[in-house]
Amino acid sequence: MSETILIVGSGAREHAIAIALARSPQHPTLLCFSGARNPGIAALCADYGLGSITNPADVAAFAQQHHTTIAVLGPEAPLAAGVADALWAANIPVVGPTQSLARIESSKAFTRDLLAKYNIPGNPFFQRFESLDGLEAVLAKYPHRHVIKDDGLAGGKGVKVCGDHLHSLDDSLIFCRELIAHGHPFVVEEKIEGEEFSLMSFCDGITLRPMPAVQDHKRAYNGDKGPNTGGMGTYTDADHKLPFLTDADIAAAQAINQQVAAALAKECGAPYKGILYGGFMATKSGVKLIEYNARFGDPESLNLLTLLDTDFVAICRAIVDGTLASLAVTFAPLASVCKYIVPEGYPDTPRKGDVVTLPTDLPSNATLFLSAVDVKDNALIATGSRTVAVVGTAPTITEAEAICERVVQQIPGPFFHRTDIGTEPLIAQRIEHMKAVRSA
Repeated sequence: MSETILIVGSGAREHAIAIALARSPQHPTLLCFSGARNPGIAALCADYGLGSITNPADVAAFAQQHHTTIAVLGPEAPLAAGVADALWAANIPVVGPTQSLARIESSKAFTRDLLAKYNIPGNPFFQRFESLDGLEAVLAKYPHRHVIKDDGLAGGKGVKVCGDHLHSLDDSLIFCRELIAHGHPFVVEEKIEGEEFSLMSFCDGITLRPMPAVQDHKRAYNGDKGPNTGGMGTYTDADHKLPFLTDADIAAAQAINQQVAAALAKECGAPYKGILYGGFMATKSGVKLIEYNARFGDPESLNLLTLLDTDFVAICRAIVDGTLASLAVTFAPLASVCKYIVPEGYPDTPRKGDVVTLPTDLPSNATLFLSAVDVKDNALIATGSRTVAVVGTAPTITEAEAICERVVQQIPGPFFHRTDIGTEPLIAQRIEHMKAVRSA
């Protein structure tokens, strides 16, 4: 019997999930339920439901109506809202953790406390606050060396870092007051120095199958300048490491993921089934955890699902059945570079409503993913967030970057992208930075 798979969400990540599922030799029937219609996903789906993805009952009703055999939850919001719980209650297995397990992303303090309780390495100093009591003493202990994080979900924008966003004690206090005024608890952490990387794993609750390491670029402009975004682009290397990482860094991150999966099962009394996404930093004193996400990263998933060799439908089935141990998961031995095209003014005051003209003649080693777009009068329209992503693959990062850049340059209009992601100068800078950190 072929699978009927429901994808929840409508961004480029979900478009990548749909493409990966659609190329399965099992030829699954695909469905989507989301708050917006993504024409790229719709073209691959038998039916497309519109509604609130954070309303568990509505998602479950749509899934049941279409005799869904597996659901794949894309974004973090439905996970935090308990959509997986409602689907499991309706006997629909889910790639994506239940609400309790999704706290690994929805609460920064839950994650830090979990590492501390189970003696898992990777925690810097941290303290959670629900008021301003005792705050100044902690900030004084780490002057110019702290990070302040909204304890809940903030779409990748609830974090401020000394030196990048916070330039004085006053800046830090103002941000903390704002969070408390909005009823948001927050976490203060010691700022750690090094290079960031993402290491995701497919997880059935016991067995983890790691994916290649990826580096994301959060800042809007070249040279890591400008405001934080959801992610402007990413790259991977053909050896599935990154040029600035050692084998020991990769092994340490994989070990933390493994220990966290085991700790979650104990803490929550249930297996974590889905994508376990560790955001790490390689430092002088080993690999440190920045944060966990409970789903595929966006844009990281665009690189990873493009490179995935193993049948993604088989992986999803193994995750929900707890049989991942019997499935080898492989990725193509290629490098990849992803770049997002975004509207002028993004992320703070993005233009909306501009026509998006896509290149018609794509090379075989480039893939387009649609994100915040709509269709009006047969034209593709940008709706104000990250618009289109392009992934290029090749034997080297440099070649993959050139392929990606050539395609991105063919998309005209009032949009911009980071031209430096995956380029030799940027990667050389990362390598030199890591050398300096390790030898400091």
